[in-house]
Amino acid sequence: MRPVGHRRGLTALALAAALLLGGGSVAQAAPKGGEAEAETIALIDAGHFREAESRIAAALAEPSLDAPSRTALEFQRERMRRILLDFTLNEEEAKARVRKQIPDLKDGEFAKWDAAGLLEHQTIDGRKLYFSRAPSNLFRLSAEARARRAKQTPFNDSPLEKSSPHHKEVRDAALASGKSSVAPRRVRITQSIAVNADAVPAGETLRAWLPYPRAIPGQQEDIRFVASEPSKHEIAPESTMQRTVYVEKPAVAGKKTEFSVTYELTIYGQYKAIDPAKVVPVTETPELAPYMGERPPHIAYTDDLRKFSREAVGDEKNPYRIAQKLYAAVDKIPWAGAREYSTLTNISDYALHAGHADCGQQTLLLMTLLRLNGIPARWQSGWIFSDTEYNNMHDWGWLYLAPYGWVPMDVTFGRFADGDPAIRDFYLGGFDAYRIAFNDDYGRDFAPKKEFFRSETVDLQRGEVEWKGGNLYFDQWDYDFDWTMLPRGAAKDTQ
Repeated sequence: MRPVGHRRGLTALALAAALLLGGGSVAQAAPKGGEAEAETIALIDAGHFREAESRIAAALAEPSLDAPSRTALEFQRERMRRILLDFTLNEEEAKARVRKQIPDLKDGEFAKWDAAGLLEHQTIDGRKLYFSRAPSNLFRLSAEARARRAKQTPFNDSPLEKSSPHHKEVRDAALASGKSSVAPRRVRITQSIAVNADAVPAGETLRAWLPYPRAIPGQQEDIRFVASEPSKHEIAPESTMQRTVYVEKPAVAGKKTEFSVTYELTIYGQYKAIDPAKVVPVTETPELAPYMGERPPHIAYTDDLRKFSREAVGDEKNPYRIAQKLYAAVDKIPWAGAREYSTLTNISDYALHAGHADCGQQTLLLMTLLRLNGIPARWQSGWIFSDTEYNNMHDWGWLYLAPYGWVPMDVTFGRFADGDPAIRDFYLGGFDAYRIAFNDDYGRDFAPKKEFFRSETVDLQRGEVEWKGGNLYFDQWDYDFDWTMLPRGAAKDTQ
């Protein structure tokens, strides 16, 4: 779900969200129409879509409405459409999905799990609608529901979510060599997009942005572009925080429009052994300032978040011990399949209250908590894979500890059930060498810039597509990620 904080300016949508959340000086800077935007956001979040649409239509009919406010309101109309694509099930349909796993499901059981908040739903204009992934998420959130499944099929989790020889390989190599970047892997990756046939009129040009890594010394290096489809392409500058390969192609009647990019790179495992006694509070510098403080709408110090922080941290003063406590507190939030990020007003607040969260939501919550406690934190995300057939999108982060510098954190993988404390806490100070970063920040502009709304306003992992008629959302195209591990000799240890 990207440097953090210092951007050329918050979007009108972010300003409106900051108003809703009480964003202080940020909210005061809202453009004309900001109050209408904030009220509209509040109506949508409360499920009053018809009233929100009425207000949007009235506001857009005003000739004096400024352009940023107009764009923000148009996005809120699009956000309602996207929410309805996520919340597609009525109660009977949700029950039917659960019965695929629990054939003898009782209505009372469903009602009990629903009342406990284990089946995510919204009431929209008086209709109770369930999130399309709520029935499958139920089995991740409820041990009782899991035990009732007719077949105890394992979840398709990453093999790196349990301690493995690779974690020990990274830890041992770092300690033996004194290097923080070790155990390199060389990999060839192909990422592709296939736009549905006749998604746009034949002959119209489709524009696509495919994720592409930037070189990060000691983390991912020796990037070599191999090919693209079509062959004419534009690689964004290395400085682009959400880097892409841009391609375009005309649509052909009755056929999918396909785009792809292939490249190679070397990825390093990371490990830093932290001595808590050596950790001291950070002194803010111009270099660290972008990674400290709030960044509405998704990094905001709400009253509930402050309360959660106090309960987790207690009287602890050591920054590393604080980070450990916050990491453990967020790690307790169970993972579940997520709504699209563009539909959420404040992602960290959502993670705090929903009773579950995915990797990006957990990471943004942890980042917010760390910053609240004076610890710089920043975003990173991309894709994870393995020596086997597993791959998936994934988000993680980094925190800054003096005098150690930037330290890896992956709160979604969390703590292992391992007797070795260094392995148990591997992902607070370490990374595996099976993750490629596409994003060094979230919600950043592409190069070249996208003209219309993004499908994913926070992250960049699947790609983006548009044409002169507007953005193409995820229901109009599919994506794929393929990888091949290259011989170990192709990668060398670094710093």
